[in-house]
Amino acid sequence: MSRGKPAACAPLVAGPLGSLVPFGALSFAYHASIGLFNPYAPLWFQSLGFSTLAIGAIASLQSWTRVVLPYGWSWLGDHWQRGARRVELLRVATVLLLLATLGLLVVRDVLAVTVVVVLVFMANGAVVPLSEAALAQRLTGAKGFDVGRYGRVRVWGSIGFIIAVTLFGLLLQRTGIDALPAWLVLVAALLLLATWRLPRQEGRPEPEPIVDAGLSIWQVVSQPVVAWFFAGVFFAVLAHTALYVFFSLYLDALGYSKSAVGALWAVAVAVEIVFFWTQGRWFTRWSPYAWLLAAALATLLRFTAMATLGGSWPLLVLTQCLHGLTFAAHHAACTSLIDRHFTGPLRGRGQALYTALGYGLSGVVGGVAGGAISQRWGFEAVFGAAALMALAASGCCWRSQVLAARPS
Repeated sequence: MSRGKPAACAPLVAGPLGSLVPFGALSFAYHASIGLFNPYAPLWFQSLGFSTLAIGAIASLQSWTRVVLPYGWSWLGDHWQRGARRVELLRVATVLLLLATLGLLVVRDVLAVTVVVVLVFMANGAVVPLSEAALAQRLTGAKGFDVGRYGRVRVWGSIGFIIAVTLFGLLLQRTGIDALPAWLVLVAALLLLATWRLPRQEGRPEPEPIVDAGLSIWQVVSQPVVAWFFAGVFFAVLAHTALYVFFSLYLDALGYSKSAVGALWAVAVAVEIVFFWTQGRWFTRWSPYAWLLAAALATLLRFTAMATLGGSWPLLVLTQCLHGLTFAAHHAACTSLIDRHFTGPLRGRGQALYTALGYGLSGVVGGVAGGAISQRWGFEAVFGAAALMALAASGCCWRSQVLAARPS
């Protein structure tokens, strides 16, 4: 891993790594699809007459599928000519995604909708691990992983999300929620187009790993520094489940208006965008392990404040400003460490484990546990539990940092 400082304004098109614009377009389209589906699909399910229980069960399918499917897709990507055909496999997945999304135009009963949504998530689960592995392969050279240019790609995902949430909210207000499947098909088609514009890898396989050559994926994961890293990822994202699932409900219960709720979400995403766009200026001043620990401690501060002082809107604005650290810095550090520990033909499966443990298993546990906690003790208790998870994440990140600092 290079300790050199990347250019502050590294372009998307530069150097022998070739054009990164298609990767930015892919990140934009993928996160736009998330910004359309996650906030508005439950409203569509409700319009079909589904019960609250059915809506919650269908919405949870995304987390359930993330536990296993990303790893399966990445295993295929890593083994297909040692990672030389990840882009081709990604194109296959997005074709299947578009075909599955077309099914939403015709299904209406709860069983049929559930089956189609599962198919959508099965194909969708390939996008992040395969695209991130292909991008990391492209951004890793003799000096290591170029975190500055990675940030300039990933920022377009945040931009895509905030544009989709805003734009489709206005469009659905005009067209009605019944138009949601048609908009989802349009976004899936844009995602397929973006995938088709990715640069070909021209059959270039991954180099064999230099460090820990010959180790299997599970031998790498069982190394203490890697195991503590993944434990920290799990607890940090588990804490954020309170934000993703219950924050809007919490604000509504506190009496905040819908416009205030939207503004607070916008603050968080805006800070996230700023961090990704400028991270090349300061990210290499600390090690990725130090960034993880800082992000975990900021998460502890953020959710403690939200649990105890949620009625203060100036404090909520400040806690949302911490999103650049608790999410954006955390994600950048995780991506950097995945690239460090899972080299060569293990790259894709490392990304998949990050998705499964960070955004699959944690989403399942957090959604179920948070719902039970909120029903019995209220939303303040949910964010108090999130603070405890952030404390656990801080301990895990501190331990991984200590282990990483030891001479090998």
